[in-house]
Amino acid sequence: MSPFIVKALQLLLSLSILIILHELGHFIPAKLFKTRVEKFFLFFDVKFALFKKKIGETVYGIGWLPLGGYVKISGMIDESMDKEQMAGPAQPWEFRSKPAWQRLIIMLGGVTVNIIVGFVIYMAIVFTWGTRYVGPNDMPDGFFVDESFRSYGFENGDRILKVNGNDFEDVTDINKHLFLRDIQSVTVIHQNGKEEVITIPENIGTIMFESGVLQPFYPIAAPVIDSVVKDKPAFNKGLQQGDKVLAVNGQTIEFWNEFQLIKAKDTTKSALNLTILRNGEEKSLTIPRDEDGNIGVYPKTNYKIQRKEYNFSESISTGIEYGYWTLHDYVAQFKYVFTKKGASQVGGFAAIGNLFPPEWDWAAFWGTTAFISIILAFMNILPIPALDGGHVMFLLYEIIAGRKPNDKFMEYAQLVGFVILIALLLFANGNDIYRAITGN
Repeated sequence: MSPFIVKALQLLLSLSILIILHELGHFIPAKLFKTRVEKFFLFFDVKFALFKKKIGETVYGIGWLPLGGYVKISGMIDESMDKEQMAGPAQPWEFRSKPAWQRLIIMLGGVTVNIIVGFVIYMAIVFTWGTRYVGPNDMPDGFFVDESFRSYGFENGDRILKVNGNDFEDVTDINKHLFLRDIQSVTVIHQNGKEEVITIPENIGTIMFESGVLQPFYPIAAPVIDSVVKDKPAFNKGLQQGDKVLAVNGQTIEFWNEFQLIKAKDTTKSALNLTILRNGEEKSLTIPRDEDGNIGVYPKTNYKIQRKEYNFSESISTGIEYGYWTLHDYVAQFKYVFTKKGASQVGGFAAIGNLFPPEWDWAAFWGTTAFISIILAFMNILPIPALDGGHVMFLLYEIIAGRKPNDKFMEYAQLVGFVILIALLLFANGNDIYRAITGN
């Protein structure tokens, strides 16, 4: 099965699970407060539904347009824009007849469920598969450091010992922490054995984003080929395991990381001219690149990945911590969306689909599903009319001011919010299409 199909199936399954659970978050409190729910749909049933069945007072169904799902609650101004129902007198079973605090709980239900689901999945992942990490002593060769970070005092071969004075369990997380967390200092040990505390600029995240250097630290790898992917350009041109790359496009390299940098800077994806050493003899090979700009080789690495297991109680606290930091980091990077560069990187369904691995892996599937669940919670609570957060915003106004916003105002606000959402959807998926066409 092709990687595209595998990713698409994972995306469809993940979204189906999360949409149903999100809508249950609205459905359950609505029923508890004796509010009529007219429809409960997975996906949108524009013009027609793939399946529907009425049970009691609710029609349950599956739509054909996989852009989300919805519950239609009686007496609520929503995307259905049911003006006829709203024109009549309020009925006891309608949303608009319920106290503001009940309506607030109904509207917060979907977001609450998404947060809980994300945290519970992380707990289950930790309990089932544990966590993996690379400690300071598990990477004896240290990091290859981007040139822009050497001005702060970092050097190739540095091993990271502490962050903000605290032991740092997984050194491979250093890039994420620098970009999204409040990092003031990093303690390293240089190749000469000297330990140094390096002060980090307060705006390091912004510096990384604007420069495009989001991964200034890479585990050092020697320029020796460990494996060659069958039927990829390198395989077809005769590269072999054990070949040592001496130069790329005429540039002598010491580390595999330099090979990666040279390859990344050449956005034309033109062929690479390699000088290799095989059995004491130098050879020159020209290797074309595939559509992703790669040639299909992997280097020898010299670091050890540790696995840590957790009992049931430990997995609960660790899962909650993991969920918290996932939400924290996503919120922290959200500010970059409002820059020109950040807006160009916004992605739609293709970008979300690419979060999944090309081969089915349950640990990766559930990890990505938990991440998407937390993203959905955050995005849905944004104060945009037509989203849960928009309804929450108006309900909070009602609770504080003691009066509801005018129904006509709510209709217009809902319409404006819906237009905003459609525009954002088109923009995000347009970015996906542009990147697919241009390769950028």
